[in-house]
Amino acid sequence: MSTTMLKNSAVRNALRTAAPSTTARAACFSTSVARNKATLPDLPYDYAALEPAISGQIMELHHSKHHNTYVNSYNAAQEKMMDVQSQGDIQGQIAQQALINFHGGGHINHTLFWENLAPKSSGGGEPPSGQLATAINNSYGSLDAMKEKFNAALAGIQGSGWAWLVQDTQTGAIGIKTYANQDPVVGQFRPLLGIDAWEHAYYLQYQNRKAEYFGAVWDVVNWKAAEKRFK
Repeated sequence: MSTTMLKNSAVRNALRTAAPSTTARAACFSTSVARNKATLPDLPYDYAALEPAISGQIMELHHSKHHNTYVNSYNAAQEKMMDVQSQGDIQGQIAQQALINFHGGGHINHTLFWENLAPKSSGGGEPPSGQLATAINNSYGSLDAMKEKFNAALAGIQGSGWAWLVQDTQTGAIGIKTYANQDPVVGQFRPLLGIDAWEHAYYLQYQNRKAEYFGAVWDVVNWKAAEKRFK
């Protein structure tokens, strides 16, 4: 089986098996699925709650329009996949796998992203603590040094994509990885903290000054969510 097919299979399995127990552990993909259909998760804060770092207008469009489109398109691709499988249409299955990876990845990434943000009144921007803080200091020297490397990774993304603080599930080590488009973090790595580098995440507010967005978003990062995912 090709690498692409393995990755797409992992996305489908992550979306299908997500349940309240795995969401509570926050170690697996926290997605909402009803009868194998993804659903748009509610935000635990108001759209304007992250201002001035991220405007309410951006949050509303990003969540209710962009994320919702990924949800609807993933569900449509899943239904189409069932049709082409029943017809034995191999080319159709390959086409749907690409759509499942893109839109399913978009759903997974954004669901984790909303959890990675919090208003300052709810701890947004407060530094990490405990074992994750120790791991960051051991790997990067300091939180500020890690942020600098993370923002450099974000700035280095050509086109659209994400940067993630990840944990190697085999060694336990943390690191920074970038992913193109909506490719999700699957396989050997566990996602701890992700920042969306797509233009729709910042352009209405920051326009071409994306470096300002990369700097400001740390003011509302919810490190508590990352700590729960860290093992």
